[in-house]
Amino acid sequence: MIVGQEGEIIADTYMRSLGYLFYDRNVRIGHDEIDLIMFDRGARLFIFVEVKARSSFSDDYRPELNFTSSKKGKMLRAVRAWIDQHQFDGGYRCDLVCVANSKVVEHLCDIETK
Repeated sequence: MIVGQEGEIIADTYMRSLGYLFYDRNVRIGHDEIDLIMFDRGARLFIFVEVKARSSFSDDYRPELNFTSSKKGKMLRAVRAWIDQHQFDGGYRCDLVCVANSKVVEHLCDIETK
């Protein structure tokens, strides 16, 4: 299995374990993509998830290092386009889930504000 696809499956399972509901995966909007869209019933908000995966973990090559400002900008552009397309006026946040060695090694919440 390709590392990115496996990472998305692991991230999806992880997010569900936190109580979030699966909404969609690999949503393409123009040239941009949203890896996972989850929904938090309690907070009534969508969570847009970027997944970064590596086959193994190293402090020198952590998955989040590949989440550049350019990639963050593309993700946020895709999220805003999705919100506009769906005429969604509720709450949302953007998270980064990092996977290595077939497990989640980091979960950064609300990366839009960071």
